[in-house]
Amino acid sequence: MSDEHQAAALGAAGHPLAQTPHLDRLARRGLRFTNAVTPSPICVPARAAFASGDYVHRTGHWDNAMPYTGRPPGWGHALQAAGIRVESIGKLHYRAADDPNGFDIEHIPMMVAGGVGMVWASIRGEEERWAPEGRMLGAEIGPGESAYTRYDSAVVDETRAWLRDARAHEAPWCLFVGLVAPHFPLVAPPAFYDLYAAAPLPGRKLHPADGHPRHPWVEKQNAYLDSEGRFAGPEERDRAIRAYFGLCSWLDHNVGQILAALEEAGLSPETAVVYTSDHGDNVGARGLWGKSNMYREAVGVPLILAAPGGPVGEVQTPVSLLDLSATIADHFGASLSPGRPGRSLFDVAARPDPDRIVFSEYHAAGAVSGAFMVQSTRAKYIHYEGFAPELFDLVEDPGENRDLAGDPAYAALEAEMRDALHAICNPAAVDAQAHRDQAALVARLGGREAVRTLGAPGATPPPAS
Repeated sequence: MSDEHQAAALGAAGHPLAQTPHLDRLARRGLRFTNAVTPSPICVPARAAFASGDYVHRTGHWDNAMPYTGRPPGWGHALQAAGIRVESIGKLHYRAADDPNGFDIEHIPMMVAGGVGMVWASIRGEEERWAPEGRMLGAEIGPGESAYTRYDSAVVDETRAWLRDARAHEAPWCLFVGLVAPHFPLVAPPAFYDLYAAAPLPGRKLHPADGHPRHPWVEKQNAYLDSEGRFAGPEERDRAIRAYFGLCSWLDHNVGQILAALEEAGLSPETAVVYTSDHGDNVGARGLWGKSNMYREAVGVPLILAAPGGPVGEVQTPVSLLDLSATIADHFGASLSPGRPGRSLFDVAARPDPDRIVFSEYHAAGAVSGAFMVQSTRAKYIHYEGFAPELFDLVEDPGENRDLAGDPAYAALEAEMRDALHAICNPAAVDAQAHRDQAALVARLGGREAVRTLGAPGATPPPAS
């Protein structure tokens, strides 16, 4: 699992710029799910949902200050109960290594800062929100090294060593590897930045400076940090795009190193491999950077599943990381707790269903109210609590360029998608509960002034940095 890898940023997905030969090769020998989404487009809630196999609004991991603590139990615990060796290497973004997180051993784990995370971002009121000084994307943008690229190198080295020794341990086993790239800071190792240094960049998509109005909820959320407004100029913005794709290729290189180690250990013929990310990145679309909204750039994730002798091809049926949670348990003959919404990805691939609904929600940094999304292959509906919704026809408009909410010609589709959302949750009740829980957290930790200094002021630091 990488961090912040946009679903479209794969050669296998036909991206005109992204160079990802190792992931493309993996996709050719397995299944690539073309409509995969995150349960929440921000790190900690997405990872807690994946760990537990359940929706954010059912577990209460609302934001980056409410990390996974091993409860409720998830796929890792199911494997442990079944006697499967299960370990992790790298980024988890849970609370602490001494929590019962569902791993027998956690190697060089990256957890939320101080065990509390970004509590300052739990302050949700529009007039009360506070953000630290500085630019969320990082002070430097362009070619170079960062604490994150160095950490990814350490994760790869640890993984290669683990795989070399895997034959000495009794099978079966499950290894989770957490890489950070292409998460900001947007500093890419020079050899990978240089792949894009002279590449022509695509034009701006739906940029406000070109006359495209952003949805009012999105406008308020983005105003919280406004990464676009903090570039020194168009040249630095271009460097940010090149650095992002450089980091995608750096990530791909690291995946290639891991797959080569698996091959060298003689384990490839008997090992299923999954690649995904916790969420995407806007990379400048609509003048937005990072994640934190329900558009395809932020909520979509790459998802590749390659199993020895398994099916090959592209799967258009919508899926979620919660389906991956169910798949891991099912693969080893284990089961998640009853009531979890995910299904095995093998089962989904075998039974195409264009009307299948997947769901995502956001209650975190900058959001003045909750955002909720349901998506099929035909349509996407976004509910913003207290604001007008958005509706997109994904057949005619896969880029989500034209909002159809309120259009009489699409009234039936809008009602159908709205009903699908309400079949999953009551948005108003969920939004109210998130605000109550976050206010209680802030109060418990000393109030608004006190929490400004808790956790990391920006991107979570890796261990030993």
